Amino acid sequence: MKLALVLPGGVDRSGEFRVIPAFLALIERLARRHEVHVFVFRQEPKPANWEQAGAKIHNIGDGWTRLRAIAAIRDEHRRAPFDLIQAIFSGSCGLFAVIAAKLLRVPSVVHIAGGELVALHEIDYGGRRTWKGRLREALVLRGANAITAASAPIIQSLRVLGLEAARVPLGVDLRVWPQAAPRERHGRPARLIHVASINRVKDQPTLLRALAALAKEGLDFQMDIVGVDTLGGEMHAMSNQLGLQERVRFLGFKTQRELRPLMEAADLLVMSSLHEAGPLVVLEAAVTGVPTVGTAVGHLVEWTPSAALAVRPGDWVALAVAIRKLLDDEALRLRLAGEAQRCAMKEDADCTARLFETLYQRLLGARSA
Repeated sequence: MKLALVLPGGVDRSGEFRVIPAFLALIERLARRHEVHVFVFRQEPKPANWEQAGAKIHNIGDGWTRLRAIAAIRDEHRRAPFDLIQAIFSGSCGLFAVIAAKLLRVPSVVHIAGGELVALHEIDYGGRRTWKGRLREALVLRGANAITAASAPIIQSLRVLGLEAARVPLGVDLRVWPQAAPRERHGRPARLIHVASINRVKDQPTLLRALAALAKEGLDFQMDIVGVDTLGGEMHAMSNQLGLQERVRFLGFKTQRELRPLMEAADLLVMSSLHEAGPLVVLEAAVTGVPTVGTAVGHLVEWTPSAALAVRPGDWVALAVAIRKLLDDEALRLRLAGEAQRCAMKEDADCTARLFETLYQRLLGARSA
C-alpha cells in the first residue's frame, strides 16, 4: 500500500525534540511493509522534505498551509496513487485529510487523539466550543470512511454523536521503552512523577492542591513535574504559595532517554487532566512498572479499579486520598502496577500498527468489492 499520514507535528528531524514517540513508532512499523508519506503542517516554518523512520516527511510550512497541504498530497498522488489517507487528530488534520481523500477518490481514516470532541469553555479548550468547530468536526467525522480512537471514553463520546469508531490505542514502542518489573518501595520517602505540558487542560492546580494536602498530613514525598511550561511560571508560583518548594521540582522538557531514569525511580505517576484521549504516558509508566493515580479520563477510566485508581476531574481532595491509599498499601500498589503493565504490554506499538493495517485492508477490500 501507499499511505499518506496527515499529522499536526511530532516528527522533528532530530528524532528527540518536538517529537511524539507514538507517531514515530507507528510510522516506522507501517514503513516496514508499505510506502509511507507523512504530511505535517508546521514542523518547521519553511517547506522541506526529509526521511525519517523509513518514511518521507513532507513539511508544508507557513503560509496558505492548508491549501498547500492538499496540493502536496495531490502532487504525490499523481506520481503514484495513494491507496488511503490517514489523519492522526481530527480538527484541521482530519478536515484536509478527508478533503484530499474525496478529491483523489481514496478512503480516509481519522483518529481522535485529543480534545476534538469536547467543549471546556472555562479554559477555552476543545474542538466543539464554537459552531465553526462543531461544523468542522461534523464534516470530518461524517466524511471519513472510518474513525478510530485510543480509549473507551472517546468511543462512547462518538456514539453519543451517532458515530461508530474502532478502538486503536497508540501503544508504547517496547524496543525503545522496554519492560521493567514493578519495584518495592522499602519504606523510603515516596517518589511521585507527573509528565505533561503545563497547561490548562492538564490542570496542575488540582495536582498541587492534592500535594499540599498530603504535605499537611505529614507525608514524606518528592514530586518531579516533567513538561514544557506554557503558563509562564504560574504553576511554579502556586507551588511556592502552597509551601511545596522543597517537595516539588519543575524539570521542564525531557527527551525519552532523559525521562526513562526519572520514571524508573518513581513509585507512582499522578495525572490531573480535565481531558485525555490516552494518554501515552500512562502506558509508558505501566511498562516501566509504575502504576497511575489520576482523574477519570482516557485509559484511566478503562483501567480503574483493577489497574489504576481514578477520581473525578478537578477533585483534589479525592486525588490526595487516592495517592495516600496507594502509598500506604504496598501490596495494592504492586498489584495495580502488575495489572497495568499487562494491559500496556498487550496493546503496544506493534498492536497499534496491526490494528491500523487490518482496518486499511478492510476499507480497501470493501472499495474493491
